[in-house]
Amino acid sequence: MDQISRIGIFVAVVKAQSFAGAARTLGMTSSAVSKQIQNLEQDLKVKLLNRTTRHVAVTEEGAVYFERAKQALIDLKEAEEEIHELKAKPRGPLRVSLPHSLGVKYLACCVARFADAHPHVALDVSLNDRFIDPVNDGYDVVVRIGSLSDSSLMTRRLASCPFMLCASPDYVSRNGLPETPDDLTRHDVLAYSGNQSLHEWRYRDTGGQVGRVSLGGSFRSDSGEMLCRAAIEGIGIAILPVLYVAEHLREGHLQHLLPTCQTWPERDIHLLFRPNRYQPTRLRLFVDHLVKTAADFPWEQS
Repeated sequence: MDQISRIGIFVAVVKAQSFAGAARTLGMTSSAVSKQIQNLEQDLKVKLLNRTTRHVAVTEEGAVYFERAKQALIDLKEAEEEIHELKAKPRGPLRVSLPHSLGVKYLACCVARFADAHPHVALDVSLNDRFIDPVNDGYDVVVRIGSLSDSSLMTRRLASCPFMLCASPDYVSRNGLPETPDDLTRHDVLAYSGNQSLHEWRYRDTGGQVGRVSLGGSFRSDSGEMLCRAAIEGIGIAILPVLYVAEHLREGHLQHLLPTCQTWPERDIHLLFRPNRYQPTRLRLFVDHLVKTAADFPWEQS
């Protein structure tokens, strides 16, 4: 077995912290894995692993070698992919995570068009509103709505996503039009129960002043679609990302309230990637395709 293959086995053993775990991952026997680690140690003339009956741990020299070896294998894999993509059309797997409603309402056709244009790219698309970590969850690109705090990730802004205060004309005719943020305390404001934050509205007015008002309401849901439908039916006032309400505002099913104030802080839609130095062509093409599509979102056009 060549040296690079032995290095790959060593990296797998350290990650699994056992010969058996590495053997299962690599499709080898434990004895074969152990033999290749012994050969690698003999070649390097240094002990890389401390072995017990239940546990495998790296030595000080092994820890240093692991970090360099792991990065070297990544670099070799990226170089191989780059060479293949220079010789052929973009190909290979691409795992994508999209927020559910945004994916269904505004990105489904976009993704389908990309799949049609690049049949050699194996797309795996997940629609999920939970927090996704591109690194730990194994995704190539994640679309996320909100403010970003992942400084270690590569990001690209896709579009704005303001949160809109809105209600149906029927609700307004029955309950009156709020003229100031404080007026909301006398209204039934639908509550999003998908997080642990307080039921309140944070806003900024046209003069740049930031404020907040505590809200009350008898209707709660962890679904933006449900809250939007409740607002259309006149149950109360909704505070929702524009992607839920844009078409209903345009068609008159909902009306924008307190237009001189905006929900604060501002939210955007971002693309997040793992911090690899080399981005495969299939990923770059997909990102560019999403960005081009997002420019046509209805709220980006207004």
